[in-house]
Amino acid sequence: MQHQHSADASAFFAGPLGTQLRAKLNTLENVLAATPVDLTADLRFGSGQVVLTSERLLAFDPDVQQWSEWVLAPDLSLRFFDHGGVGSLELHDSTQRLGLWRITLSHQTAVLGLMQQFERQRERLLRNEAYQVVEDERALCPVCGSVLPPDSEECPACARQQNAPTSSWVLLRLWRFAKPYKMQLLLGFALTLCTTAAQLVAPYLTIPLMDKILIPFQNGEKIDAGLVRFYLGALLISALIAWLLGWARTFVLARVSERIGANLRTTTYNHLLKLSLDFYGSKRTGDLMARIGAETDRINLFLSLNALDFATDVLMIVMTSAILFSINPWLALVTLVPLPFIAWMIHTVRDKLRTGFEKIDRVWSEVTNVLADTIPGIRVVKAFAQEQREADRFAAANQVNLEANDRVNKTWSLFTPTVTLLTEVGLLIVWAFGIYLVAGGSITVGVLTAFIAYIGRFYTRLDSMSRIVSVTQKAAAGAKRIFDILDHVSNVPDPVNPVKLGKVQGAITMENVGFRYGSRTVIKDLNLQIRPGEMIGLVGHSGSGKSTLVNLISRFYDVTDGSIQLDGVDVRRIAVSDYRSNIGLVLQEPFLFFGTIAENIAYGKPDATREEIVAAARAAHAHEFILRLPHGYDSLVGERGQGLSGGERQRISIARALLIDPRILILDEATSAVDTETEKEIQRALDNLVQGRTTIAIAHRLSTLRKADRLVVMDRGEIVEVGSHDALMAQEGAYWRLYMAQARRAEEDAEAAGVVTARAAGVTYDMQSLPKSHVDGSDENR
Repeated sequence: MQHQHSADASAFFAGPLGTQLRAKLNTLENVLAATPVDLTADLRFGSGQVVLTSERLLAFDPDVQQWSEWVLAPDLSLRFFDHGGVGSLELHDSTQRLGLWRITLSHQTAVLGLMQQFERQRERLLRNEAYQVVEDERALCPVCGSVLPPDSEECPACARQQNAPTSSWVLLRLWRFAKPYKMQLLLGFALTLCTTAAQLVAPYLTIPLMDKILIPFQNGEKIDAGLVRFYLGALLISALIAWLLGWARTFVLARVSERIGANLRTTTYNHLLKLSLDFYGSKRTGDLMARIGAETDRINLFLSLNALDFATDVLMIVMTSAILFSINPWLALVTLVPLPFIAWMIHTVRDKLRTGFEKIDRVWSEVTNVLADTIPGIRVVKAFAQEQREADRFAAANQVNLEANDRVNKTWSLFTPTVTLLTEVGLLIVWAFGIYLVAGGSITVGVLTAFIAYIGRFYTRLDSMSRIVSVTQKAAAGAKRIFDILDHVSNVPDPVNPVKLGKVQGAITMENVGFRYGSRTVIKDLNLQIRPGEMIGLVGHSGSGKSTLVNLISRFYDVTDGSIQLDGVDVRRIAVSDYRSNIGLVLQEPFLFFGTIAENIAYGKPDATREEIVAAARAAHAHEFILRLPHGYDSLVGERGQGLSGGERQRISIARALLIDPRILILDEATSAVDTETEKEIQRALDNLVQGRTTIAIAHRLSTLRKADRLVVMDRGEIVEVGSHDALMAQEGAYWRLYMAQARRAEEDAEAAGVVTARAAGVTYDMQSLPKSHVDGSDENR
């Protein structure tokens, strides 16, 4: 039995519980999240699990040593509470509590991840339920596809996500990236401890300098030069040691933080590549670029500088406090007078800064979104003379960003001077109380001098810690946006134990296939068998589901109902990369990367030789125009193929598909956007491409599908006709009406040019003699 699971959940298949769990799963049941249950009901340590799948919630109770299960339903809910370091995870329905599990807070991250996935599944069930009751009667959220409440434009699911508070504790989740460098971090902490200790030597040496040298000198005694040299030498040595240790500490921790930041960027980008297309449908390019770029840089800055400074400040305050209390407890207590007020201010300001920085992150994403939209589309901007409009759009987004920053700076500008004022008042109180103690003979002038030196460091570090509130909240907001990506589970997951593909024959079977976008059904109850090497043409009006069906066959999405099989094996049981390596895709708008012609042709097979690249280009009828370029195959193409015509880009795309020699070929309107002459060139290239391959083609011009073995006519997500061109024309059904509509359109175009008849595939039709009832006025079939 084969199963598919998220990468994170697969770790829970280890050990005896993992074996039991694997045996309990149904075919194709997907494990979405899991958390250990390490406490029993009476708070003894135990070993259990709570596992969320695409169908059920499973739990192994460490008390009774058996599994329980609950089928997912919209009325189920998970609740999590913690008290005294013990977390309680509860499962409820609308009337009662169904389950309770005790978990130590060391697994809090796993619990929160499971609850997040549970909520997504619950919302999916709610959407499906709403669809069944009021199909097409409610508006859908354009972001997540949820059904909006009546008379409301706000999506509850998105509102919960946006208003979810960001805690600084999210920074602790970065430990998974820091764990490989724990020894370097331990060394950095030890160096920090030694550096702090070395920095505290100097103030302590002021006591003997004052009491044994300077004050006796004022009283007429002779200065002991040897003693002076000793203390001054000790001050110099302590300063040099502090400098050396500080350099080593900064160097070690900076290197570690850079590597943590690099791993964070790489992991996030790799995870993005694994996510399905529905994730990208609700995200803006600029927003994702900002998360990987600006947010990781912010986190890296926090780890390399601010976290280090925070650790140093804490150590300095703790060690300074210990020294102050050892010198004079009463004076040390007076030193702590401003501390409660500063702590209260930090607590108050932290929440305002947190929400402010989250707002800044969102509005900055809008700025990058304008850039991501405008720069790739600069040709359209200039063609319609909309430069000023885009400049105004950028200025408006930038102004919103400025206003968001101003609101945060208003709070921060009041907080920082207030903390400084409190520390100055505290220093004044210490001076007053210290003079009183000196006058009463309780302490010496040297002790007061050393105390003032230590207090200066104490308050400086206290002030520095208060300033770290800002950068901590910035980093926490950035970490939350990064983990929003990392916590997202692909809707097209890889199976844990994928079926190994042998030689692919190319037989595709679709059984009762259904698919929905949100609550809108696009494909329903579709059954089709495609034989190995057969060419299938998909035709139908716009919105009939042709492109969606192609996306399902390519496994850009997974079916909602039924199954798609390759050579008798469900495609969900095959590793995604193995499956797609057998598919060649030629799109209506071919996408070329910035690089050379040869690199673009070899994109699917980077190790291809120059001979293989040239052979593919020849077969795609691209070799001749490539040789006319200044540097031939080494000519650079601009971003997205700028500098090449549409037909040239399409032939390079065909060469790219030819090079990987796929068993399955998908042509999505590959010739719809070119002129007739270019279409002939592309068609000759396609004739070479389809030889011996299972081919599924969508074409705007129905005449280009005459060579298909069978034509599949779709309407509203269903197959309404299947057959050859001649057979379908003889039936005079849906396909015949589409064909006649295109013929009539061609006739009208020809009449405008002074021609009275239209020729379609060598057959002349007199359009005036056709009954009006046989003509469908639509000429679109996508």
